[in-house]
Amino acid sequence: MELERYRIETRPLCPPASEVKGERWRVSVLTSRLLRLEYSETGAFEDRPTQMALFRDFPPVEYRAVRRGEGLELFTEHLHLRYDGGPFTPGGLTISMAGAGGARPAWRYGMELHPIGGTARTLDGADGDIPLQDSLFSWEGCAVLDDSRAMALTPDGWVAPHTPGQDLYFFGYDRDFEAGVADFYRLCGPQPLLPRYALGGWWSRFYRYTQEEYLALMERFAAEDLPFTVAVVDMDWHLVDIDPALGTGWTGYTWNRQLFPDPEGFARRLHEMGMKMTLNVHPADGVRAHEECYPAAAKALGRDPEKGEPIDFDAADPAFLRVYFDEVHRPLEKMGNDFWWIDWQQGSESAVPGLDPLWVLNHYHFLDSGLFGRRPLTLTRYAGPGSHRYPIGFSGDTYITWASLRFQPYFTSSASNIGFGWWSHDIGGHMGGRRDDELAARWVQFGVFSPVFRLHCMSNRFSGKEPWNFGRDARAAMEKYIRLRHALLPYLYSMNHDAHFLGRPLIRPVYWLEPQNGELYAPQLRNEYAFGSQLLVCPVTDPADPMARLAKTKGWLPAGLWFDFFTGLAYEGGRMLDFYRPLEDIPVLAKAGAILPLQTPARPLNSTANPASLTVHIFPGGEGAFTLWEDDGDAAGAPDHWAATELTLEQGEGESRFSIAPARGNIAALPPRRRWTLLFRSVEDTPVSIRGASGRAAYRTDEQTLAVELDEAPVTQAIELVFPQGLRPAAPSLAKLAQQLLMNAQTDYIEKDRLLGLIERKGRGAAAEVLSNAENETLRGALLELLLAQTEG
Repeated sequence: MELERYRIETRPLCPPASEVKGERWRVSVLTSRLLRLEYSETGAFEDRPTQMALFRDFPPVEYRAVRRGEGLELFTEHLHLRYDGGPFTPGGLTISMAGAGGARPAWRYGMELHPIGGTARTLDGADGDIPLQDSLFSWEGCAVLDDSRAMALTPDGWVAPHTPGQDLYFFGYDRDFEAGVADFYRLCGPQPLLPRYALGGWWSRFYRYTQEEYLALMERFAAEDLPFTVAVVDMDWHLVDIDPALGTGWTGYTWNRQLFPDPEGFARRLHEMGMKMTLNVHPADGVRAHEECYPAAAKALGRDPEKGEPIDFDAADPAFLRVYFDEVHRPLEKMGNDFWWIDWQQGSESAVPGLDPLWVLNHYHFLDSGLFGRRPLTLTRYAGPGSHRYPIGFSGDTYITWASLRFQPYFTSSASNIGFGWWSHDIGGHMGGRRDDELAARWVQFGVFSPVFRLHCMSNRFSGKEPWNFGRDARAAMEKYIRLRHALLPYLYSMNHDAHFLGRPLIRPVYWLEPQNGELYAPQLRNEYAFGSQLLVCPVTDPADPMARLAKTKGWLPAGLWFDFFTGLAYEGGRMLDFYRPLEDIPVLAKAGAILPLQTPARPLNSTANPASLTVHIFPGGEGAFTLWEDDGDAAGAPDHWAATELTLEQGEGESRFSIAPARGNIAALPPRRRWTLLFRSVEDTPVSIRGASGRAAYRTDEQTLAVELDEAPVTQAIELVFPQGLRPAAPSLAKLAQQLLMNAQTDYIEKDRLLGLIERKGRGAAAEVLSNAENETLRGALLELLLAQTEG
């Protein structure tokens, strides 16, 4: 058959012990909170995998089924189903739930549900909020995914219409977000592993570059020490100015050699610079007679190339798809393209009812990209539940406005409620807008703490996102964060591992941390999120007060001690706070005991190899552990391909220990020897002994950081640091931090001096007088944030 090479692993049959059947209905108990509900007039049910559901072979769970005439009453630990045995109706099919949130009103078939979070197909044209759908959770405590119109996957790698009937999946997880998403991955398949390079910086722009201009820009980035790992070439790489009789010019597969005279050399040079290349493709117009690939494609389809008849894009034709990949895309890949940006914008209808062309492109492009030993990757649009299997998501063309930025953190974290973890936004916005240095810098800061960091904009000559296009302060902030993104690769790649193997999306809404805490669903907290296992992030999405030169954002911290990653200031958690930040930073909070491994800058700066030198930030006040996961960065990603290095912070009686365990697993993937710089942040100076390696410690008084530089040692060497007097959090210099805030404020000199004097004399006890003496509301709030971060003692 045409597409047998695209067969995937599936296990679609539910264990017979987990099924209860009637003449025209079937209920499958997948978990105590997940039911599959089917009704068929013919009594035939769908046992094949579908576009969404690949693995129905869940282990059996306890349940009790009682026949009631033609119907059923079914009990699990969490659900109570009542069904009359007929076609699904509101009166004939109900499910009651009892969960951590207490009893919920019964769900009735057809009941309107109000989703918690979720995602949407695209942000095209968005200038602020858009409605979200597709969530596994609702305010009513449940969600229903209708799989009735999904295509079934066939053994020959193709699809077929779903067996007629109703096919529903009922998720009754209330607010157990982690369990609901984990079981969704169990049903649909996990998030795939991203190649390591995909987690670095991407340069993208809809701009008519020449080959010389593009390479010169990449050279400039390298000269400015701005690391990028992916070069995106938007649609002008191909011929666009064509005879209208041939098409619109949006679809194209022939390099524009006036702009790119040597495509192979262009790709080769990007690869030499440590970058991967992706080309944009709008496939809707098919293959036209002017394309270099047209003769081969026409012959492969049994057509006469001399006639020049258009080869229409047909997502419903397996023969076309085979030619689409083999004759159209494969030659371009051999010329150096590493993966594809699939830019489908033409709706969800095809010649086969229910077959979405976008899903076809996502599914087969993704599988095709992994045929030759590389880790599969695409940049594409969301095509409904199950789309998490085909990363990375391209969210579409947004406006360059504060409203767009304000929506993106919420949109990104909410997508975790349907298991979609790898969104890529046009960082900085795509179109419209006006020059705003502050907006550009804040968008970059959010982008660095988003799943995929892809700078992008339109072709307007003034809208480029190159940092040197902006004023001094904005440029400095943008450059700092671009470098930070690359430094974060060891952390991000470990989280990539956990996303795939543990089912934990990189970014999760803050209410995932305490689902029963009603405060965390407040609109003012919707942009806060967990970023991996160690950090909370509160992006700044509103402009600063022009007098205080500080921007405000709101966040919540769980109980315990938390540290600002940039300032080192410690906060007592268990409460909501207002954070105030200058242009240079956003609130990024590390919990007590957090361990954050970063890449130490090396040459080339954009290297994605497993680093021979790591800088680890360790925060006091609690115990912590982190597993550093590494492999070759682009292989299939089987468990035995990985190397793990355990980093542990322990608090004993009077002493503390930090240990680096010997690397285990696929040691061949690591450099044989490694140098460690261990930064114990916001701590008092304290003695330390080093075991298993040589090194030296120095206390950085201004930073309140104990820096331990270890000499190069084998990665199989156990290393331990012992602090006989413990690691004690340092008391911050409130006066110093206050002076920094006041220095930049565009306010009265006498008032600033008076406020600083109060803090110098009274420390935290100055809060009440600051409240009554600071005239500027933002400055007052910032000083109170500082003074009330912790209580005395």
